[in-house]
Amino acid sequence: MAWSRNDNALEHLARFGYGARGIVYCVVGGLAVLAALGQGGSAGDSKSALRAVLGGPFGAVIVGLIAFGLASFALWRVVEGATDADRRGRSAKALAVRGAHLISAVIYAGLALTAGQLAFGIGRASAGGDGVRDWTKWLLNQPFGPWLVGIVGLGIAAAGIGYAAKAWKGNVTERLSLPAGAEAWIDRLGRFGYAARGLVFLMIGGFVLTAAWTQASSDASGLSGAFSALRAQPYGWVLLAIVAAGHFAFGAFGLIQARYRHIDAPDLDEGDGAVARAVRAAR
Repeated sequence: MAWSRNDNALEHLARFGYGARGIVYCVVGGLAVLAALGQGGSAGDSKSALRAVLGGPFGAVIVGLIAFGLASFALWRVVEGATDADRRGRSAKALAVRGAHLISAVIYAGLALTAGQLAFGIGRASAGGDGVRDWTKWLLNQPFGPWLVGIVGLGIAAAGIGYAAKAWKGNVTERLSLPAGAEAWIDRLGRFGYAARGLVFLMIGGFVLTAAWTQASSDASGLSGAFSALRAQPYGWVLLAIVAAGHFAFGAFGLIQARYRHIDAPDLDEGDGAVARAVRAAR
């Protein structure tokens, strides 16, 4: 495959995106660990993490860079899903993964928009709320709303099963070019992170399915709700600390991906599609 300046730019965008996502989850996990230990943190979602970063030194600049990184990650997910950049093939599993990448692109594009708004001082007053609960409420009001919410809940739960399966028996380092001697501990770090993500996705999927059954958006909740549910269990602070540490591990693994992941960017110089135009615009 010919390598071009477009490919090189796309690779840099993808790596920057993995790094931005990693930073967000490191902050999410770190704050939740502190909350579990009673040290003043908060067990919130990605938006809460962005607001925490915003309150620190050079917060607006850092959040602005994270916004650009998340937008870059969303773009790379579109490329992965639309062009099969990872050479997964056309099996049912491969097509499902590519579809999941496209859904992920939408999610991270939304988070990038939120980060950009925060960086420019837009919408800080409306910092509260639960995004999952908000879109569940909107979806319930549409025709066949409960059925649509139920389908989304099943999809989230299926993603959780996928994360858990990858943690249990998947090869989490197969697309990483790691230095000698590092693969064993990075493999354990990645599995821990995927396991934590799998658990919370299963919980969130359960919340959404409950909302579909009861037709009450108040029963739906996102990551912050999953953290709260863990904290409410017997020895909940221990459960929260473990799952929060897993999210920190997931973020750290994302930073490793930013450095060592094999990224086979497609040659977009000859492309005339929407993906090619988007990458040209991002250069």
